[in-house]
Amino acid sequence: MKDIRKHKRIYLLTLIPLSFLLVFIAKQSSFFAEQIFALSVYKWISQIVSVVTQVVAFSLAEVLIILLPIILLFIFIRFVIKLLNDKETRTHRLIMGIINVLCVGSVVMFLFVITAGINYYRYPFSYYSNLEVRDSYVEELYALTMSLTMDANKYREMTISDSSGVFQLSTDLYELADLAAEAMDLLAEEYPVLSGPHSAPKPIMSSALMSYTEITGIFFPFTMEANVNVDIPDYSIPSTMLHELAHLRGFMREDEANYIAYLAGMKSNHPDLNYSSTMMALIISGNALYDQDKDLYFDIRDHYSEAVIRDIRANSQYWQQFEDTAVSTVSNRINDTYLKVNDQTDGVKSYGRMVDLLLAKYRKERLEMIE
Repeated sequence: MKDIRKHKRIYLLTLIPLSFLLVFIAKQSSFFAEQIFALSVYKWISQIVSVVTQVVAFSLAEVLIILLPIILLFIFIRFVIKLLNDKETRTHRLIMGIINVLCVGSVVMFLFVITAGINYYRYPFSYYSNLEVRDSYVEELYALTMSLTMDANKYREMTISDSSGVFQLSTDLYELADLAAEAMDLLAEEYPVLSGPHSAPKPIMSSALMSYTEITGIFFPFTMEANVNVDIPDYSIPSTMLHELAHLRGFMREDEANYIAYLAGMKSNHPDLNYSSTMMALIISGNALYDQDKDLYFDIRDHYSEAVIRDIRANSQYWQQFEDTAVSTVSNRINDTYLKVNDQTDGVKSYGRMVDLLLAKYRKERLEMIE
């Protein structure tokens, strides 16, 4: 048997321990994750790759996800045929095949670590926003939710509706994507940590199929693309675009991406983005209030405008068709595992922690008004 140590790609296996080492250092030192990596290495990688991938309007990530299984199946069949036909070197060929798989896996792992993984351990966004995140009284949560309700009612009046009276986007998806990118750029003027040239979010062509996974958007770090399910109800699309752009700009925690999306939506001068981001914040804070005090929650619901109620009902009806399917169940478990692996220990429930940031912002604004 030939010496496998002479395999020309075997050195790639060193990327596995290197990946674990980088993650270990990032876990031990948020300074390393933030100052050395996120603000330098990642920032350059994300901007360079974004400039390249934004040349095409369609999602390269979607193309890769569709083509990759086909390519892998072809390679596997080809490998099996060679393995069966070549009896003399079968063992060696099998070992080389395993090594090749490990080499590919090591490269993928390393690329993920430097394009997304380390960012889970960077400074929290509250570090840049100077917000005091602390425990809050339910009365504060009620006041916040009521404020968001009034904002949602106001912005809804500025938008258009379809024949059923449900919110309808006033622009096409690609123009909306540009508006979302512009909103993030406006936010970056206040928070330079979000600055830099990045591509606009991209609509997924197979969005209807994507809904079966109950996923509204995906940041694909290997192509630095913010991918958005555009089959979902219209009022969710703008905030989803902003959420995925927050990931693209280096903030991977789900709660922080939601909060950044809300801030960006408020920076926009377009009512579709204003309403969508406000509704996202309202639903999240409303759910938190419901868990704490159902009576206060239903009091808030009485203040929803009829148009807002129609939008929420339409959204519920849309997602009911995908609940508890085999695909959605598997997808949710994978997503939950992914979040926990990256130290979001609450798993999917970590989405609710955005409320702490909203409350901190709400308290800060009220204090400034008093002063």
